[in-house]
Amino acid sequence: MSVPRSFALLFAIAACATACLLPARASAAADGAADGSKDPHESAKADDFHLPPFPADRSVHQSTVVDGRKIGYEATVGSLPVLDEKGKTIADVMFIAYTVPGKDRPVTFALNGGPGASSVYLNLGALGPKRVQFGAEGDSPSDPAIAVDNAGTWLDFTDLVFIDPVGTGFSRARVPEAEAKKKFYSTDADIDYLSRIIYDWLVKNDRLTSRKYLVGESYGGFRGPRITHALQTRLGVAISGLVLVSPYLDPAASDNGDLSPLPWMLTLPSIAAANLERHGKLTDAAMADIIAYTRGDYVTDLLKGRSDPQALERIVQRVTALSGLDAEFVRRSGGRLETQAYLREVYRDEGKLGSRYDSNVTAWDPFPFAPRQRNNDPILDAIIAPTTTAMVDFITHQVGWKYAGRYNALSYDVNRLWDSGKDENRGSVQELRESVAIDPKLQVLIVHGWGDLSCPFMASKLIVDQMPLMGDPNRVQVREYPGGHMFYSRPASQSALRHDVMTMFAKH
Repeated sequence: MSVPRSFALLFAIAACATACLLPARASAAADGAADGSKDPHESAKADDFHLPPFPADRSVHQSTVVDGRKIGYEATVGSLPVLDEKGKTIADVMFIAYTVPGKDRPVTFALNGGPGASSVYLNLGALGPKRVQFGAEGDSPSDPAIAVDNAGTWLDFTDLVFIDPVGTGFSRARVPEAEAKKKFYSTDADIDYLSRIIYDWLVKNDRLTSRKYLVGESYGGFRGPRITHALQTRLGVAISGLVLVSPYLDPAASDNGDLSPLPWMLTLPSIAAANLERHGKLTDAAMADIIAYTRGDYVTDLLKGRSDPQALERIVQRVTALSGLDAEFVRRSGGRLETQAYLREVYRDEGKLGSRYDSNVTAWDPFPFAPRQRNNDPILDAIIAPTTTAMVDFITHQVGWKYAGRYNALSYDVNRLWDSGKDENRGSVQELRESVAIDPKLQVLIVHGWGDLSCPFMASKLIVDQMPLMGDPNRVQVREYPGGHMFYSRPASQSALRHDVMTMFAKH
């Protein structure tokens, strides 16, 4: 989930020899000191910050059915330490691994986003062996959170490791909040320790020679190219394939809507897709026409502005038809549909709100007469209860990894503390291009739901279209499916995702 907000080669060569000897370490750069030194008073505070130890790793044998075939697997809940530059444990990162006996099995690491989201959404929603229903229209937080066999799992063709960043799931910092913010809750520090966690898991489980894949959703999609590049250039681990699910790749693309047409180009196709879906007319052909209009006449008329008196009339006429909104609302918006205003307007007569994660998933508006939306997103809050209940039951009851701490499916505290800085605002397109250039066999699959307004598919289309052609043009692909940010909550879209991912895996 996304809550809307390079590694130097010479340094990597110098640091690699010592870094490979210890478990995950927080970067010295995150300490705010080039030499890694720390304030002695802060060290004293950290020494006073005691937590009970995590349980030992624990495994159970389970099974699932995929395409009529029963698959037995080991489900392991465990943890890996994050060490500072002095070898002191400053955090514990929990993981959940599903492994199937067999030779030459690839392994896929999975991360969600936020920042502040655990990996439960990909685990119990998209690709794990079990599935809990959430995130679709009609789902309720109080529905029984019962896990069933996941027909869309990837476990029949890859082992799976789900990682919960510090502050999410049961993963925790062992230092006070101010130090945790520097060590974990910023762009560079986040990429540094998570890359090392992946390396440490591979070493611990003798899997360095396995084929390795990475999947990241939302802000996890922001992490994906950066972690891939860090593994390639700092830790000497090559990723064979990268799957970016509803990725948050270029935050700056949505800036300056007063001048740039990009913010309105990114969201109009998703708004039009939602309108088509409400009328049962959503097809690839219909979306191709909308994408062509967005790239063509729409952006041209936006750029003309008042220099062409008829430009606004053309925009209003076409955008009204595409969105299904009242023409006067579209006119007052200048054909530039701001996301939250649209989500209130489209369902205003019903007293409901649409979700920015899937505008056709709705909830009652508890403050319908307020000038602005006052409550949180209809999907974001509603999925916390079912995912938390199901995951805590799985970890503590089914696997028996007993821990009494709080499980954070989605931590608003982590999101509040996050320091995005200037580096995050430039996105991860640079690392995406560099990783593809470094490895001519690296495959990248970017997948979106048509109706996602938080991380709209049109951004990824434009990003990939502007990338240089580096060998096979199909090495970097963008695919779209019916649904929103978590399009995999719809069985047909999840099945299509599984097919496309299997096709990518078959290329190695």
